Amino acid sequence: MHYYRYEAAEVSCCYKYLMFSYNIIFWLAGAAFIAIGLWAWSEKGVLLDLTQVTRMHGFDPVWLVLLVGAITFILGFAGCVGALRENICLLKFFTGLISIIFFLELTAAVLAFVFQNPLKEWINDFFLTNIKGYRDDADLQNLIDSLQKLNQCCGAQGPEDWDRNIYFNCSQSKSVERCGVPFSCCIRDPAEKDVVNTQCGYGVRDRKFTGKLDTVIHTRGCITAMEQWLPRNIYIVAGVFIGISILQMVGVYLARALISDIERVKFHY
Repeated sequence: MHYYRYEAAEVSCCYKYLMFSYNIIFWLAGAAFIAIGLWAWSEKGVLLDLTQVTRMHGFDPVWLVLLVGAITFILGFAGCVGALRENICLLKFFTGLISIIFFLELTAAVLAFVFQNPLKEWINDFFLTNIKGYRDDADLQNLIDSLQKLNQCCGAQGPEDWDRNIYFNCSQSKSVERCGVPFSCCIRDPAEKDVVNTQCGYGVRDRKFTGKLDTVIHTRGCITAMEQWLPRNIYIVAGVFIGISILQMVGVYLARALISDIERVKFHY
């Protein structure tokens, strides 16, 4: 095996293997996300019948997992192989893609700040649409339950929003859940410990219900809860955004430095 020594210039091993180490984590994480997404679809039978995706009445969280996984996998692949093979095309692709992602993040943050009211209306409509499809998909159901438990809220604007779901509707439903809300709306009884009472929200919106509603379930809507959460945690949100931005800029810097070294070596060669 012959090793070539460049007398005038050489590719920095430091940049090369830092770039590889930086991206191998994203490559493996992307592969894991894709595997999890495909596994979730196989459990729901989507891989055997792809028309199930179009029949859903709400958002399928698996789409988000697959999208994040695919982008992360492509970035990791381009960065790893580009660094090891000293491939300028792959490194430029990596730099361009991560720059586009950063620009889109920045644009989304600015638009969210400028157009707060339209964004609020869109989130409200999105939440209501997914309330209708609550029972249609297990992943969507778990996502909504997690949001309601985490924010201690119920519905988009309040518990009455659950009347939009056919299973919880007061006039159309014939099920035991009629005029109720999901268990994730309930105020947790400390005595229950690890036991979850999934029937705690049954019939709480019925006129025959004699208890005090705000002692049984959360009456605050999730849109209001998120509006109240953001000002209290603005420094955390800003810190996360800055941290992600710095991480992206480090990747761009390493890629550009490696490209510069490779081009210098080719010029002298």
